[in-house]
Amino acid sequence: MSRPPTFTPPAGVRARRLVTARGEFAALDAAAAATDARPTVKGTVLLLPGFTGSKEDFIALHAPLAEAGYRTVAVDGRGQYESAGPEDDETAYAQDELARDVLAQAHALGTPVHLVGHSLGGQIARAAVLLDASPFVSLTLMASGPAQISTSQQERVKLLRDALAVMDMAQVWDAIQAMDAPEETDTGARDGTLDDGLDDRADLRRRWLATSPAQLIATGRLLCTEPDRVAELAAVPLPKHVLSGERDDTWPIPLLDEMAGRLDAHRTVVRKAEHSPNTDQPLETARALAEFWDRTQNGQY
Repeated sequence: MSRPPTFTPPAGVRARRLVTARGEFAALDAAAAATDARPTVKGTVLLLPGFTGSKEDFIALHAPLAEAGYRTVAVDGRGQYESAGPEDDETAYAQDELARDVLAQAHALGTPVHLVGHSLGGQIARAAVLLDASPFVSLTLMASGPAQISTSQQERVKLLRDALAVMDMAQVWDAIQAMDAPEETDTGARDGTLDDGLDDRADLRRRWLATSPAQLIATGRLLCTEPDRVAELAAVPLPKHVLSGERDDTWPIPLLDEMAGRLDAHRTVVRKAEHSPNTDQPLETARALAEFWDRTQNGQY
């Protein structure tokens, strides 16, 4: 489960509803910082969270990207946290449906956007681009691989889906906490991304309980069965960026390296980060994102 540093939007980040042709989506929206040297916004960014995640996973990116001249809009997808979605209709979370939601979100922003998808969000972003690339200036796949997740992660997702079939969300949450290693339960994530694991547990539980079980079941199945669509994506004339931490047990780093080569994509490996560089090393991640977008504007991709 991704662990954002806080669930409270910092100064300059506005919580709002993004109204689209496919419904409303909860969003965190941060304007670009205006300066005398840069009176206009460089670009607008749409950020898609991963499996069991939410818009809060990008909270630490807003300020540095605003300073770099970019407006950032992070959204909860359909059935994620504060965006409504059916609790028992898995067909509502088919990949094509989620991709069309992304297209609607991009159109609602009223300007071409840099699209960023983390993990599951990356595969949904890819599906959206393959449906219609016209709303997008670039695509960044963050810790998101070419096809299905690793075997070990498939086993974990299957356990979750089996549990959701017989237990409610509160019961599953309690079971997950009971299975946590003591060091995780006491101090948060093992990689040191949190120092206050107990303090944030109430927010994590609230997010979990607000997420649709049908969304988790359906998107978990997508993660375990996603085909390799890299060749299709490579044919789309859009600047592409593959960004990850230096370790990842969901898609091994060599697999992400290979995918970047097949896409002829810019490649960034964020040091001292794992599957969530956006929370593990947000400043370095934001710097890499802004540098990539700056290069696209300068015609370097």
